[in-house]
Amino acid sequence: MTRSDESTADREIELTRTFDAPRELVWTAWTEVEHLGQWWGPLGFTITTQSREMKPGGAWRYVMHGPDGRDYQNVMTFHEVVPPERLSYQMGGDTGAEPINFQTTVTFEDVAGGKTKLTMKSVFLSKEARDFVIREYNAVEGGKQTLGRLAEHLKEMETANRTEARPFVITRVYEAPVDRMWSVWTERDHLMKWFGPKEVTIPQCSIDLRPGGIFHYCMRGPDGQDSWAKWTFREINKPERLEFLISFADENGKSVRAPFDANWPLEMLAIVTFAPHAGIGRGTVVRLQWSAFNATETEQKLFDAAHDSMQKGWTGTLDRLAEVLKS
Repeated sequence: MTRSDESTADREIELTRTFDAPRELVWTAWTEVEHLGQWWGPLGFTITTQSREMKPGGAWRYVMHGPDGRDYQNVMTFHEVVPPERLSYQMGGDTGAEPINFQTTVTFEDVAGGKTKLTMKSVFLSKEARDFVIREYNAVEGGKQTLGRLAEHLKEMETANRTEARPFVITRVYEAPVDRMWSVWTERDHLMKWFGPKEVTIPQCSIDLRPGGIFHYCMRGPDGQDSWAKWTFREINKPERLEFLISFADENGKSVRAPFDANWPLEMLAIVTFAPHAGIGRGTVVRLQWSAFNATETEQKLFDAAHDSMQKGWTGTLDRLAEVLKS
């Protein structure tokens, strides 16, 4: 948070980020409903637009759906719309909406190299009103996460006309702090209790938590059959991010083809992030991104076609994690 005006310094939130995208593209992402629905809100949140009229005096009414199941009614009334330089709007102040009320100005500034510097300054009626949204809604963290999602969406917009495959993504919020979530994802005894689909156990495993290190584990199915797999760690940024390659393996840790289909990718790249839940529920938002790594065209098509089954498999696994956290 930065402060730029002494008269409002104690009742404002100001966020700034430079995007590796031209100003016109950033403006489009901010002003078209089809794009806003892809990134507006903190990690794990989605929105439903009820109505939108983007002109001075017009309003955007929408519901923000939190990853913990809570809905937040919002209304944004526009004061200034100056493409592609400036937006000014009033947030809240409507019957049935969240108990928040503040004025926001967003500026879009050209930066050398085709980049855009975005500054979002929100001024509240009082210091107490600002402190309320920071305390109750985790507003500063939520704003940072929202701009991070915008950065990801801008990359997708720039590659929309290419044939690049989209990764599988699943998001879940847990009533546990970030440090505890990091522990259950990185410590052997915890992983043995929850990792893997329902009815699968891990009777043996070892973990070497460092870049280049391996989590090597045996999965035992309900029929008693064993199969082995491994994670090879590429990035470890405690307590925010894990990046690793997943592959089936033999008992010695050598990568092998999937037992169910020889055309399944030999390796998958997994990126797991842990962020504070920016909402009333608090807790941690876990986001898993899974993509085929160095896959052939045949392997990529098989991976893309399996997103529904991945959803079911990972949902079951993350359900087990929730049960372990409760205990």
